[in-house]
Amino acid sequence: MKSILIIGLGRFGRHMAYKFLEEHNEVLAVDKREERAETVVDRIKDIEIGDATDETFIASLGVGNFDLCVVAIGDNFQTALEITVLLKDHGAKYILARASRDVHRKLLLRNGADHVVYAEREMAERLAVKYGSKNVFDYIELTPEVAIYEVAVPESWYGKSIIEKSIRTKYHISILATKEGGKIYPLPQPDHVFQAKETLMVMGGHDDIKKLTQ
Repeated sequence: MKSILIIGLGRFGRHMAYKFLEEHNEVLAVDKREERAETVVDRIKDIEIGDATDETFIASLGVGNFDLCVVAIGDNFQTALEITVLLKDHGAKYILARASRDVHRKLLLRNGADHVVYAEREMAERLAVKYGSKNVFDYIELTPEVAIYEVAVPESWYGKSIIEKSIRTKYHISILATKEGGKIYPLPQPDHVFQAKETLMVMGGHDDIKKLTQ
């Protein structure tokens, strides 16, 4: 269980709060608009109404006691930057901030953020890979070079085992799991025989996986 402070209850902030709570974390949410807080009070019990650009208000939150502070404001970069600086000045352990442009990301990282996400951009890129690639059913980028993909089993693998196909040596990928009928079977053994009705969860470089799915 982690203690998490979320500043901003727009769509991004509130959905992140819901998920954190679902995972049994403690969440304190902050927004300066009382009407926005009222729309989520049935699901988020701990909410403070206040202006997070006010240093006195930030000091009152005890930000150093939280494992994670999330700056979930995406429509006003100046505000997000000010809040990030104040959080760092008041001892925040780890700050996750949201940005919509590369230059904003750089400035947030230089001024206290530990990690910056592009919410809309990352989702758009994930969907573009998922729906624009042949034999790809899902995609999660780990770094600019490496990702986890859910892919169809290549037809030439049907009836062959992982060890027979020398997957790591020949294709430079790792098979993390197989999936069939909506159920995931993690870490298949080397003697696992590939079937047409299953999909594979694989990790590797983008170019290597693209070769596999062409």
